[in-house]
Amino acid sequence: MATHSEYETALQRYSSLVEASPGIELKGKKMPYTSMNGNMFSFLAPDGVLCLRLSSAECTEFMQTHGTEPVMQYGSVMRDYVAVPDTLLADGDALGALFRKSVANAQSLKAKPTKR
Repeated sequence: MATHSEYETALQRYSSLVEASPGIELKGKKMPYTSMNGNMFSFLAPDGVLCLRLSSAECTEFMQTHGTEPVMQYGSVMRDYVAVPDTLLADGDALGALFRKSVANAQSLKAKPTKR
């Protein structure tokens, strides 16, 4: 579990990343996230880990390259999500490129009807 200051640092980096992405807005009060066409594609977990949704192929490649495990939330595997390691979270250029891949993947997903 991240300390309060570690979580705040991760939230600040995530917020800056989203603000630099035209047309994307940060949602959620308890758990910040982004979505497009009814599909969530990124979130900051309560433990301060940034999770991004990628295509299946990109997800597999990312986990192999960075030695990460599938993302688990509330006892379930979050399909096609990767946990961004702290070293990558601190690298603005690499993180921006990865976030753009996540946005591109979200744009390719079939729209979900909203409940509103």
